[in-house]
Amino acid sequence: MPTALLTPPVGPDDHVEGRDDAPVTLVEYGDFECPHCAAAYPVVEAARARLGDGLRFAYRHFPLAEVHPHAMRAAEAAEAAGAQGKFWEMHRLLFLNQHALDDVDLLRYAATLGLDLVRFEDELAAHAHAPRVRRDYVSGASSAVEGTPTFFVNGVRYEGPWSDPALFVAALKIVAQSAAVP
Repeated sequence: MPTALLTPPVGPDDHVEGRDDAPVTLVEYGDFECPHCAAAYPVVEAARARLGDGLRFAYRHFPLAEVHPHAMRAAEAAEAAGAQGKFWEMHRLLFLNQHALDDVDLLRYAATLGLDLVRFEDELAAHAHAPRVRRDYVSGASSAVEGTPTFFVNGVRYEGPWSDPALFVAALKIVAQSAAVP
């Protein structure tokens, strides 16, 4: 089976933390209601902490709405928070509170983050950010994503272990070292 490549590559419209020139770019396609994504969240955070400036991280939505009924709404809530400059803070709250993703919960998280609640509610009601979430989903489908979480490292689908932080960090360091070789 051919190796899946990230389509499109990370760009200015992605949610990204880290330097553009970091030796490793990690992209996660995730679903805020997926228990595997919740399990991956602390692993990714550990990798980000250990690799520091050596890692650029991007998150793309891939809500599996057929099995996770709150996933699409949670993704839209993250985007609504992002429109107010708080994507990563909402991202964190959603994964840490995966068991509570009803609209009342989403509004509570928005209040916790100090968002403009009227704007947040209006954007959720109008599905203002659904096109962005769908765009991420379509890019995942184009990149042969079938489930979540799915990771890409420097544009290539990562097939190695991710559930063990030490192994995940070691794999990312190998990619970084190979990228540094002329």
